[in-house]
Amino acid sequence: MTEFSILSPRPGDFEPPETTPFYYDLNIDVIIDKMAVKWGKDIVRFYRCLPRTSEVPVYRRAVYNDFKIEGVYNALIRFTEDLERVKALRREKEKVMVPMQKAVWLIREIGAYCETYEALAASLSKEELKSEGMREFLRILKEILESGGYRELREHIDTLHKKIRELRFVITYDKDRMRVEPGTLEGEGAYVTAFSEMTGSEVKRLLNPFRTESMLSEIETACLRVITRKDPELFEDILNTAHENENYEQEVLSRFEREVLFYLAFRTLQKDMEKEGFSFSTPSMEEGRCMEGKGLYDLALAIASLSTGRAVVSNDFRYEDGDKFFVLTGPNQGGKTTFARSLGQLVYFTQMGLDVPAGEANVFFFPDIQTHFSVEESVETGRGKLKEELTRLAPMMDENKKSTFVVINELFTTAANYDAGIMGKEVLRHFIGLDCMGIYVTHIAELSEGGAGIVSLRAVTDSVNEPTFKIERGDADDSACAEKVVMKYGLTYERLKERL
Repeated sequence: MTEFSILSPRPGDFEPPETTPFYYDLNIDVIIDKMAVKWGKDIVRFYRCLPRTSEVPVYRRAVYNDFKIEGVYNALIRFTEDLERVKALRREKEKVMVPMQKAVWLIREIGAYCETYEALAASLSKEELKSEGMREFLRILKEILESGGYRELREHIDTLHKKIRELRFVITYDKDRMRVEPGTLEGEGAYVTAFSEMTGSEVKRLLNPFRTESMLSEIETACLRVITRKDPELFEDILNTAHENENYEQEVLSRFEREVLFYLAFRTLQKDMEKEGFSFSTPSMEEGRCMEGKGLYDLALAIASLSTGRAVVSNDFRYEDGDKFFVLTGPNQGGKTTFARSLGQLVYFTQMGLDVPAGEANVFFFPDIQTHFSVEESVETGRGKLKEELTRLAPMMDENKKSTFVVINELFTTAANYDAGIMGKEVLRHFIGLDCMGIYVTHIAELSEGGAGIVSLRAVTDSVNEPTFKIERGDADDSACAEKVVMKYGLTYERLKERL
């Protein structure tokens, strides 16, 4: 069988890197953990692997657009629910100790597995799939289901399952002796009922050994031995079929089962957030256009707002031709870090081939995302805050990664303004020299005057210097921040005059 992946046109292992600072700096982990509550922790590994070639997000975006077709989405939701029933049978099979009983549970499991994929093929065949990935998957699935080996197994499993369901035996109880024989009597029924009637009390452990109870009672084990001897050909067939098909799953289908959750998890989250009034859009990746977005917001903050009630403010942005770095200044708690995170999230979800938390966007392809967020002093190492920042910044600059998207938040806050300005300009010069794009959040207004490729943004305040959380182009203006600090700590001329 040809190797196939729903996540990439060139299948390969998706092993997450050991460290992905941007995953945590941008609060991507908060978003993915929200999805993992419903879909399981196994989905996390797919979200930590950023595609390194532009063909992957293009391939995924087409697949994701198919998932936005309601019929396709519903079919795949039913598919995952049916798979859970298969897994439940598998778990029960692993509990049983009697080999014959285990074989019967495996036959039931295989039957449920076949039904699950046949239902999926029937449902997807009714939809107009447009993506290369989904069309190829359906072709492979139909090829498997129509193969001679599959049809032969399916028919044989159905035959055995039918014989097992029709299996009946008579238990005769007389003078403290029991006799077990194949056949039926008038008034046939569950033997648990008969024993309950004879003993006058409820018998909980006597159940059908082939259907519901993983641990057999002593009586049931004895009955099973007797009826096995009465029809040796049937039970030998059951054992042989189970042995020959112990590893019945197709690897290409097992891979699909794992990878399909990548799309379903995000699509479900998106649908839930859209019901709450949050917008998403399919980003374009046109290099000839400016990189821009409208109605951009922080998805992690939006998720949190569902429980906190905190307002989420969206922003627009635009990198004109030749622009490389936004330098964002403004008052504390004015939305600077949130905007930087939302910009990083926009790039991330675009690279992952999914819809983005914005009204519309055009985003370039970046082979990697690099982030550096303000850190605290390390108790473990004894290093101060500045040294901790430099320790993390050094490998970012030493790697010399070209054309990446860089998000830097509040570097060198403990250094003197003069020193912080010199170091900040060197950082910007380095990344611009590598043809990177990004955003630098800072309290150093002079960095916004850095020259070619640098665009000054500022966090806007209202008429009384309260933050609006809106971000716009404009020269750095620290007066609002300064005035707010002066008022907060009583440092106005009049108050100082009174004190002195």
